Amino acid sequence: MKLLEIFSTKKTAKFVSTIDEYLNRIDNSLIIFKEGIKAYLYNDDEAFSQSLSTMASLEAESGALRREIENSLYSRGAMIRYRGDIMRLLERFDHIILIIANDLVQFEIEAPKVPQELKKEFVKLTELVTMAVEASIPGARAYFSDPNKVSETTNRVYFYEKEAVKLSQSIKRTVFHDMDGLKLSEKFHLRYFALHIEDLSAAAVKVAEQLSVMTIKRSL
Repeated sequence: MKLLEIFSTKKTAKFVSTIDEYLNRIDNSLIIFKEGIKAYLYNDDEAFSQSLSTMASLEAESGALRREIENSLYSRGAMIRYRGDIMRLLERFDHIILIIANDLVQFEIEAPKVPQELKKEFVKLTELVTMAVEASIPGARAYFSDPNKVSETTNRVYFYEKEAVKLSQSIKRTVFHDMDGLKLSEKFHLRYFALHIEDLSAAAVKVAEQLSVMTIKRSL
């Protein structure tokens, strides 16, 4: 049975609906991540605390949805051919959730001091990495409904990832070359946080790569 035939039956409607719910949690997490980083940078402690709380809830919800999806995969024999690929796709998205949650917590724990002149750069970096992940979500949805459109969406991931890497490198170069007033430990701290925000775009590329593999295998 072909992929579209499998995922267009009444029996699998609930499965596809759960996938959509799971991807919605990813999308919501990206919004919270952007809001949380911005709140931290501009000293809105109440909003930042709310972002931490909301992210913890989204992490728990996405975990429950993933387990539900896994149970469906193992209880439906028709999906056995696609089970491994879908599981690997979920792992890639789970890694994204983990990065988002960990990054917000690390900002709360380590409280990096970001110079005023770099705050807009960190906001822009956060926007670029979340755009990279956002671009992968339509591709994941398309895999279950219109696989021919997967590549149209995932190509955007690579563009935003490259832009994020360039901006992250620019931030780190500015910190080490132009900010003589900072201690070396402070420079390392800023580099650490720029790098960990940048990691989110690399995780988005992993999703895009997995979707590409899945689409190629589907056509064989």
